[in-house]
Amino acid sequence: MVAIGSRESVIQNLEDAGCETGMIRDFLGWFDKGQQAKQLELLEHQREYLLGRVHTDERRISCLDYLIYQIQGTPTGKKPACKV
Repeated sequence: MVAIGSRESVIQNLEDAGCETGMIRDFLGWFDKGQQAKQLELLEHQREYLLGRVHTDERRISCLDYLIYQIQGTPTGKKPACKV
């Protein structure tokens, strides 16, 4: 097992990563039992969740960019409406 710092620093890191209290509790439970595979499973789940939010926000930004383009520019062709 690789040392990952003090318990307090691990908790702070998980909080900074947007993990909820229940997930932190579960992570520490697996930590205490030396179950790295379960810890990694929880971290990967949180990562996938956050990445999904990033992709959703990227699509929303693209929609805003398209509207800005329509307002500022003179569209040469008709483009389909943006769908999130």
